[in-house]
Formats: sequence, C-alpha cells, structure tokens
Amino acid sequence: MEKITSLAELEEIRSSKQKDVQLRSDEGNIELSDDGVIMDILCCAGTGCTAGDSEKNIARFNELIREYGLEKKINVIRTGCFGLCQKGPMVAIYPDKVFYTHVHEADVDKIVQSHVLNGEVVRELQMFDIDPATQAKIFDIDKIRFYEKQKRIALVNCGKINPEDITEYIAEGGYQALGKALTSMTPQQVIDEVKASGLRGRGGAGFPTGRKWQLEKDQPGSEKYVICNADEGDPGAFMDRSILEGDPHCIIEGLAIMAYAVGARYGYIYVRAEYPIAVNRLRIAIDQAREAGMLGRSIFNSDFDFDLEIRLGAGAFVCGEETALIASIEGRRGMPTPKPPYPAVAGVWGKPTSINNVETIANVAQIINKGAAWYASIGTEHSKGTKVFALGGKVVNTGLVEVPMGTTLREIIFDIGGGCPHGKKFKAVQTGGPSGGCLTEAQLDTPIDYEHLVEAGSMMGSGGMIVLDEDNCMVDVARFYMEFICDESCGKCTPCRVGTKRLLEMLTKITEGEGTLEMLDEMEELCYEIKDTALCGLGQTAPNPILSTLRYFRQEYIDHIVDKKCHAHVCKNLLVYSIDPNKCRACSLCSRNCPAGAITGVPGKEAYHIDTTKCIKCGACITNCRFGAVERH
Repeated sequence: MEKITSLAELEEIRSSKQKDVQLRSDEGNIELSDDGVIMDILCCAGTGCTAGDSEKNIARFNELIREYGLEKKINVIRTGCFGLCQKGPMVAIYPDKVFYTHVHEADVDKIVQSHVLNGEVVRELQMFDIDPATQAKIFDIDKIRFYEKQKRIALVNCGKINPEDITEYIAEGGYQALGKALTSMTPQQVIDEVKASGLRGRGGAGFPTGRKWQLEKDQPGSEKYVICNADEGDPGAFMDRSILEGDPHCIIEGLAIMAYAVGARYGYIYVRAEYPIAVNRLRIAIDQAREAGMLGRSIFNSDFDFDLEIRLGAGAFVCGEETALIASIEGRRGMPTPKPPYPAVAGVWGKPTSINNVETIANVAQIINKGAAWYASIGTEHSKGTKVFALGGKVVNTGLVEVPMGTTLREIIFDIGGGCPHGKKFKAVQTGGPSGGCLTEAQLDTPIDYEHLVEAGSMMGSGGMIVLDEDNCMVDVARFYMEFICDESCGKCTPCRVGTKRLLEMLTKITEGEGTLEMLDEMEELCYEIKDTALCGLGQTAPNPILSTLRYFRQEYIDHIVDKKCHAHVCKNLLVYSIDPNKCRACSLCSRNCPAGAITGVPGKEAYHIDTTKCIKCGACITNCRFGAVERH
C-alpha cells in the first residue's frame, strides 16, 4: 500500500473497500451485484476457537470454495472473537446473519453443500436461543439474548473484520480519527474531548483518562512516551487479548492519538508473551500501519512523528502495575516503586509517560470520531461508556461481553449469560479478579460501575467476572486467590511478601479442619493492615477476596472451623466417604478402583465398607459406583 498523506486519500480507500465489507454491515437493503461477492464466511480465529481447530475449518472452507470455483463470489475471512466462546468454534454467514456453533472440519462440508450451494441452513449447527415465555427456538441472530443487551464500542470490529488486513479496518472508519486529530484539532482540544467524554481507565483504578494525559502534556521537555498496558494477568480474564487479536489497528490508532495529545513521539505496547496470536497480529498491524504512513514521520503530512514497538512480558502479574511495567520495559526486574512521582511526571527512562490499558485505548478513536457528547450519553453519571467483561465460571454462556455502564450484575449473569447450568443455584460472582471480591444474590441488582461495586465490597478491576454456584466453597475460593497472590507477589514490601503468606496459611488451616474462631479476627485485622501498608495496588487489594467472603459468607468459615464441614464438598480434608448398605449391590467396582485399598467387602454377598483411616478421599469410589451407594458428607 502506498503511503496515505491526506484524509481525502484515506476516504478514497475507505469508499473503494466498503463494498468488500458491506455484506457484514448492520444496515439492511444490501444490493448484490451479479459480478461481485455474494457471501462472506467469517471464521472466528481467536485463541479459544483456534484451540478448537478453527484453522482446519478455514482451510477446508477455502479448499471447497476453490473446488467449486467460487473464489470471486465468496470470501472466507479469518476474524477475531465473536464473544460467545462457549459455542466455539463459530462460523458466521453474511448477509444471511446465520451463526453456526461448535463447527468442526467435518461440519464444513455440510455448511457448504447445504447453505452455500443450496441456500438451506444447517439447523443442527445453527445458533439458537430459547424464548423463556413460549419455549420456542429463536434462530434470528438479532434477537439472541446474548447480544441483545450488549453495546459494542471497544469490541465494535471484533468478529467483523479481518484483523490482518488494514484496508478492512479503514473501510470501517479506521484511522479517520487520527487524521481528524492531526488536521483539525490541537493537542489540547484532543485532551479536552477525552475529558468531556468521561472516559476512565479500564485497567481497574478508573482514573480519568483525560486528566492523566493532561498531566503528561503539562510536563516540560520534548521527550515523552506513551504505553499500552496489555499485561492482562487476572485468572479468567481475556478482554484485552481478544481486542488485540480481533482489532489491533484500533490500538495503534488510539496510541497515536494519545501520543499527539501529550506530545510523545514514541510508544510501547507491553504484552505478555503467552499471547502469541495477539503478538503476531500486532506485528502485522504495525508493519501495515508503517507502510500506510499511519506510523513514522509526518503522519498525514503533519509535523507529527510517531512510532512504537512491542515489548514482551514474561507473565508476571505484578507487571500490570504501572511502575513495575516501566521497570520491565527498561530491562529491570518488574517491581513497583513508590508514587509520587507518577509515571506522567517521571516514567519510562525517567521521562513523562502516560499508560493506559488496551480497552481504554480502544475507545479513543471512536470518541474523537463521534464526539464526547455521544460517548458521555452512554453509561451512568460518573461512569461513562461501556465495559467489557470476560464472563466465565458456572454460567451457561461463557464469553466476552460488552455492556453499558450501569447494567446490573443480574442482567449480565442471567439475561446475557443464561444463568448457572444444570439447574444449579447461583451462589456468588467474583468481579475484579484477585483484587476484587465475591458478591451474593442480594447484590445482583447492583449497577456495574466503579462506585457501586466498591460500595458492595468488590471492584471493577480489568473486567474478569467469575460466576460461582452451590458447588463452590467460598473459603476455598478465597484460598485460591490468596495462593495466586502469594505466587505473583514481587516480594519487595513486607506487608505483601509476608502478610499474604500468613493469610494463606490461616486459610489453608481452615480448609483442612485445623482453624480456630480466633483466626477469623486475626485474618480480618491482618487484611486491613496489608491494605494500609502495602507498596502497590497488588498488595493493597490482595485481601479483598477474604474480606468480601468474610462479610457475606462468614457462616461457611464457621462451619469449617466448628462443625468441620464443607457443605460444598470441596475441602478434601473435611470430607467423609461412606457406603449405604441398602444401595450397595456388592459389585466390587469401588473396591477394585480404590488406590488406597480402603474398601472391603465380599463380591455378590456382602455390602462394601470404607475404612476412613485409609481413605485418601480421591473420589474414585463415587465415580465408579453405578448405584449411587457411595456418599460424600
């Protein structure tokens, strides 16, 4: 591609390319030409679907399209995440708006033979929803509840364009915001627009983005930097990864606008090396952006120069903290430093630096294009726009969700997520990852924004949302997150290095039946001491899962300590296995599969019995018993 030097040239490319993406448009009344493309086959190539062999689907589609001589009529397109990960690998057919789920290589032939060649939808593969009122199946993709309550801004192009083709991004309005900023706005006007939009950092803290940019702009000197924090480390979180995989150019454009606003000429994208697909697509996008003149010298024939590079992180959770991330970029061990000075004053290489996470930057171009008033009209009074969540755990529709701020937890978990599977009862939802907390059914109508979640005892975090059902033990959940924190602590400050280990030791004793009631008060006191004295956000928020479970599920702690019972049957040391003699058929399957030799009886004659002194509580007896005779209590 030749270098683009003006908005007019960009518009010319957009107009010429639009016909190639019109089939995927949300607008109706698409006029199809007899000599043009009549169908787009979109195959999800995000990490989740790729793990399900979606690349084989893509190869087979291409093979069959060539075999039938339809290369000029049908496009097979590799896209980012559609969001509904539980249904993957997914395939979308446009303009028909038909989604196929759980598609594997053998299913591709059915889709081509039936749908592509004969126009008949393959019903057994088609995505559908159940109307709760009529119990009728709904196949209309626009009425599927998973998408109905969502509003895509950060994810607007994910699952819609080919992330490895810059012209498809341009066709959807890409790089127009950068051109607008450079040709018709001053840096201060850009910052004022971001301020007026109400955009706040989506990495967890929720700091106003415009204020952060303003602070860097106001610093003296000409050497300044911008950084995209893509070090997504929360267990169960994959929001940033999906944006990088599905729409990498929006991050490049957002970073360039950010750099222009603050006066920077160079930037970094700090992404964890465990995201190979995201890294590869970022590299392709950066090369394409340089070739098109969107990176480099005199962008849009202005006096603005900007370039960037990728820095790979080694997977340290603490490097999601700004100062630790900066240390890692500089080649030092990723450990936080006290603030102030803040990075906007003294950041990478000691120079003023603004750091925003992927989702925050993904909103920037659209704010410049559509205006601050448009963005500020979405969300709540103090939390504007939308928020992307990685919905996981015990929920029917796991996946990627983007909703307006103010949407309730109930709407996400039950209307979009479909509730807990297998008729299990909802118990709690963990928001904010290791830094967040667990909320109960009583908090399900809490509007999702920065203030309300903190008031309820949790936090927004980067956007992980793990649903828990009746089979989850809340003491064990708290222990899991504390174990993660202990593993990821950099060890620099004593409260985090030592305090979290003491908390983990007490939680472990409680789950093993060795806890005391005094431990609950000790844990609570230590939690607040760590929050008040830890050096960085990792340590300061580490006690949140314990504090929230103590607040809402204290009785479970007491049951573990006093009754030595884990009613969720999770804590191994508190379980007792026995065999009901009235149900036992003396088949000996339990005994033959017991690795500890703890089960005895006479085959065909005498009910079997478990010696609890030998039982290692592995559960093999329950798994192998065909008559439900083995009980766990």
